[in-house]
Amino acid sequence: MESSSRERLGRHIKQVEQELTSAKHVALRPFKINVPQYSVLYALLQEPGLSGAVLARRCMVTPQTMSSVLSTLESHALVERKPHPVHSHILEARLTRSGRSLIAKADAAVAEVEQLLTDCFDNAEEKRFLEYLERCSQALAARPAAGTKKAGG
Repeated sequence: MESSSRERLGRHIKQVEQELTSAKHVALRPFKINVPQYSVLYALLQEPGLSGAVLARRCMVTPQTMSSVLSTLESHALVERKPHPVHSHILEARLTRSGRSLIAKADAAVAEVEQLLTDCFDNAEEKRFLEYLERCSQALAARPAAGTKKAGG
């Protein structure tokens, strides 16, 4: 028996994800960046020198989208791209001074949004909730890829 759309867990996860993304967009508006741009700036703050391909995977967007996001950030002098010292066909992205300054302020605004979620739970509930989310991730990661058969199947 199939669950109704009101009971399906994936629908609830997607709804919260969309509401979170929307709240982040509002928080980032004063900084004139969007959520994908924020994600790139934050990733480069954590790991300077990433390539567009790695950034696309980290930020969960297509390589084409990442190329567009990086071009926009570069045109606003928030990111600079230079050839890798050994593999010159790979461009490494790094934050500029302006990019570092902007991400520090923008991240504080995003952290406030994320704190709204944390504040919904006491410490024990938050820990359990994170464990539940991890369990969901593991269940989906263990699922066979499309077109493959399960063992014994």
